[in-house]
Amino acid sequence: MGDLCAALPDGGVSLPVIDLSRGRDECGRSILDAGKEMGFFQVINHSVPEEAMRNMEAVCREFFALPAADKAAFYSGDNNRPNRYFSGSTYETGGNKYWMDCLRLGCSIPVGDSKNNWPHKPPNLREVIEKYTMLSRDVGMELLRLLCEAMGLRPDYFEGDLGGADVIVTLNHYPACPDPTTMIGLPPHCDRNLLSLLLPSAVPGLQISHNGKWMNVEPLPNAFIVNFGLPLEVVTNGMLKSIEHRVVTNATLPRMSLGTFITPTKDCLIAPAEEFLSDENPPRYRGVTYREFNHIHSIAKFGLSSVRHTTNLKN
Repeated sequence: MGDLCAALPDGGVSLPVIDLSRGRDECGRSILDAGKEMGFFQVINHSVPEEAMRNMEAVCREFFALPAADKAAFYSGDNNRPNRYFSGSTYETGGNKYWMDCLRLGCSIPVGDSKNNWPHKPPNLREVIEKYTMLSRDVGMELLRLLCEAMGLRPDYFEGDLGGADVIVTLNHYPACPDPTTMIGLPPHCDRNLLSLLLPSAVPGLQISHNGKWMNVEPLPNAFIVNFGLPLEVVTNGMLKSIEHRVVTNATLPRMSLGTFITPTKDCLIAPAEEFLSDENPPRYRGVTYREFNHIHSIAKFGLSSVRHTTNLKN
């Protein structure tokens, strides 16, 4: 297979592009190829209207522009609280602080059923976020269906417990940083969820590890940047890749991004599926519940987040 992730002259990287207006077979094969090669790709001509994306971005800007006292009312350092506002300055990795603020929300499907607390400002925040969540999750589940078809699995393979938990949505704000050489927006990590969809701003900052180097991702307008999480790598017995990535800061411009995360239920078994096993390809990972998987990932050193380091699942 050729190198699907081409390096750009400026140190950036051109991710594979999945055009959902093309045929299902072509899209499925392209997703599978991207997943085997590097686990990151961009999606264009998806079903989320531009208006919904712009409304979401506007709510994000309005929330982070609120007075500190308004945001503080929703602040929590408790990682187990599903809906909370937090600052990266309360976390450390190797003695370094994160230069970011985040509003993290758990959205039930169907939307509107969530019993979690929500911020009251801006007043349209919940309505906008729940609509966007439903739309972006639909894109994610369609990508998983296309992937299943390309792998010879039933299309709804990931629509049960593997993708059935509340959708996690994050509104991420990275202020301009006085000294980007000493502060990172988000340290190197692999995602602990099944599938991640990121809507970034035009300001660059996301980097992926590719061929031993950190490469800048060049986002396409209105495209989702999609990557596979560690559970999907385990379920496919290492066929699909969960790739380490990070966010860097800059001295002049703030940056924001919007994340949608499709996640297994707590009691879901995360283990290599029988469909990916054979005498020639035995299980590479042991099975654990997602609750245990999440715990192991949480207590591992954040900067060492490949499967072999953070989950200790290798057989």
